[in-house]
Amino acid sequence: MHRNVGARTAWFKGVAWAAGIALLSCHGAGAPPAFYATRFERTPSAAELASLGRALFFESALSASGRMSCASCHDPAHAWGPPNTRAVQLGGTDGRTPGVRAVPSLRYRQDTPAFDEHFVDDDGSGVDQGPAGGRDWDGRAANAHEQARAPLLSAFEMANADSAAVVVRLGQSPLSDRVRATFGAHVFDTPALAWTGLLMALETFQQSPRDFYPYSSRYDDYLRGSATLTEAEMRGLAVFNDPARGNCAACHPSAMRRGAFPQFTDYGFAALGVPRNATIPANADARHFDLGLCGPLRTDLASHAGYCGLFKAPSLRNVAMRPVFFHNGAFTSLDDAVRFYQYRDVRPELFYPRGAGGAVAKFDDLPPRYATNVNMDAPFDSLARAAPRFTDAEAADLVAFLRTLTDRP
Repeated sequence: MHRNVGARTAWFKGVAWAAGIALLSCHGAGAPPAFYATRFERTPSAAELASLGRALFFESALSASGRMSCASCHDPAHAWGPPNTRAVQLGGTDGRTPGVRAVPSLRYRQDTPAFDEHFVDDDGSGVDQGPAGGRDWDGRAANAHEQARAPLLSAFEMANADSAAVVVRLGQSPLSDRVRATFGAHVFDTPALAWTGLLMALETFQQSPRDFYPYSSRYDDYLRGSATLTEAEMRGLAVFNDPARGNCAACHPSAMRRGAFPQFTDYGFAALGVPRNATIPANADARHFDLGLCGPLRTDLASHAGYCGLFKAPSLRNVAMRPVFFHNGAFTSLDDAVRFYQYRDVRPELFYPRGAGGAVAKFDDLPPRYATNVNMDAPFDSLARAAPRFTDAEAADLVAFLRTLTDRP
């Protein structure tokens, strides 16, 4: 039976830092990052941290509204993704403030590298992949604890003014005694220490293999040799891998590598020209554009015009469970998402509005000056084509294959 060596290594490294190896002040070569080099009154085990993190994940008392938890947007019943068909979720101090992007699943993030503008994979090729890595749609969170921190402070999510406000709420929450039991009776005496403990617990929980990377899909069983795929699913896999048809594997690798199960993402970024979603309240302002890598949520790359419109390729694991697709939730069915890849450049009128002169306004969610950033690799095409690169029957097969990526409950 194949083992997912890379993922298990990530888990052991993560819990090692979080469980106490890095809780003590460390110096010299090989010392862990400063965030982890924290001396608590009591050093918890990895299991204790994960258990506390699970409870914190579901605790709504940590939000300014008192009604929102991490699980409000990342529902375990939906592969830790959104529980409804809203393009963006509601949060904020009143619980009614809309976000600006679709909520991603938290599954299969354990091997995500830190963001790098010149990412070189460890496959020995030495090829500069360009921007890759990081968490969130724009890669702005470098690691798991940065990703855990952001929703707590986001104005349209849990809406705390700062970390101190979160710690106050934590100290008044039903979990306060459990936090003291985990880190020490006086942990709240130093708010920065309690804040670090909170993030470490959330981070450790989100590295739990059973919850976040179980590798329990039928495709995983197929790779193990313990299951077979139907003829339609096998045909769909062939379309997925074929550079001349779906070409999906170019950004979402499907093959095992060094004994590790595929993550179905290369962690890279691409501009797909997804149509503007009018149901996102921010889009009521015609001047508002979500440009991914170059803003507005990420600010350090705002001057990089070549990055505008680029969003990270998500893992396609559990993609059939998603209620909305792409960074702006523009599509609400897997069939329609695949259809966009199939027909974007062949029949653009299916997806984009017409301008005043009657011409189709392609890439309407991107300022025209950035249109050259849009991906034109297969299955897209910069040339006029009479037919898409794969047929409707092949699209149905592709969807059938993608459904094999759903984890067992």
